Amino acid sequence: MLIDKWTLQYYRDKDQVEVDLVITRGHQTWGVEVKSSRTVQPSDGRGLRRLAEQCGEDYQGGVVLYAGTNTYALKGNNVFAVPLAALWDR
Repeated sequence: MLIDKWTLQYYRDKDQVEVDLVITRGHQTWGVEVKSSRTVQPSDGRGLRRLAEQCGEDYQGGVVLYAGTNTYALKGNNVFAVPLAALWDR
């Protein structure tokens, strides 16, 4: 039986651009940023955009979890702002 191995990591590059949580399975990579604010600024997706550049087509998408109420797409490669509360609402 083949078991998928998931890894959880943190990303920071030489320019101090970072991603709070990087999830990988094989070559597939996802990024997660967590913000305490009720709003999301375009700059909040900077680390996810950099991660996408580094991973190329292996990058599957990213999410900025925040204290707001709306889910919406951010500029960049498959990146969404999602209310943290959405993790428990369903």
